[in-house]
Amino acid sequence: MNAAPSSGEARFDLDGPVATVTLCRPQVLNAQTPALWADLREFGRSLPGDVRVVVVRGDGRAFSAGLDTAAATAMLGGMATAPDGDERIAAFQEAFGWLRQPSLISVAAVQGHAIGAGFQLALACDFRVCADDVLFSMAEIKLGLVPDLGGTKRLLELVGYARALELCVTGRRVAAPEASAIGLANVVVPPADLSAAVADLSAAVLQGARDAVIEIKALFAQAAAHTFGQQEAAERAAQLRRIRSLAGLGE
Repeated sequence: MNAAPSSGEARFDLDGPVATVTLCRPQVLNAQTPALWADLREFGRSLPGDVRVVVVRGDGRAFSAGLDTAAATAMLGGMATAPDGDERIAAFQEAFGWLRQPSLISVAAVQGHAIGAGFQLALACDFRVCADDVLFSMAEIKLGLVPDLGGTKRLLELVGYARALELCVTGRRVAAPEASAIGLANVVVPPADLSAAVADLSAAVLQGARDAVIEIKALFAQAAAHTFGQQEAAERAAQLRRIRSLAGLGE
């Protein structure tokens, strides 16, 4: 069932605890626009509370080739002198940021090109299930720009400082074998098996107790900023909440 109105650049579907976001501009390899980001932002805000897994995919042969050229020209020209530039970018970031919330596990089903904003959308998800024809590239450098949709932090977390910096300052393309080797891809399968692999991973996530999954994701989200002592304290607190809940003594 359709979950929210949209501009037609994306489709939002619900199937019980699984929501699917499909970018619907296959004729331009699902290139992104501010209108698409507004749709994603609204969907994130209106997502039903019983959704546990969000799958993000692209219609056609590509996940997303990045920012639409025409949209980029208009957007960048307007922002050069806009007094609210920071607020505009913050709104764009919100379109991806909701995928990181602890109550959800987000899965990017990536095939073909995942370039620039497309790469950052895949990075916003917890997992990346990739077809073996995938090509990742942080191509903002080609336009004299920087990644600004949350991609730098997640890329650093996944592949480390030196590799993340190299990918961002060169914009080079990363194919499936390297993506798997350096931790960008959780799973790599033939394109024909992509939907089944995503369904299998989603089903495995749903087998776990929802509150435990939420606690685990929250623990990992804060781990990098914690000392071992702080993280151990967070683990103790999370575990006690689970034990009390299982004993019927939840807060």
